[in-house]
Amino acid sequence: MSVDQVTELGQSAIMTTLTIGAPMLIVALIVGLAVSLLQAVTQVQDQTISLVPKIIAVVFALMVFLPWIAERMVEYSTQVFRGIPGG
Repeated sequence: MSVDQVTELGQSAIMTTLTIGAPMLIVALIVGLAVSLLQAVTQVQDQTISLVPKIIAVVFALMVFLPWIAERMVEYSTQVFRGIPGG
């Protein structure tokens, strides 16, 4: 493999990882902001309160996005295996 191919493979791996992780991170961000806003309004300053809603939301998002994530991973794996020179 040439340096260009290795660089492209690494770049593709990083982009695939970011694309796969983005939905769960965005959901966690939105839920965290909502819980923080609710805590600020109600003046409840316990830091562990935001943990449970975030975990539940991320698990739900993972269940919703799992088919899409699997499809992206299969596409990336197929691209990697097709890039292997035969013989």
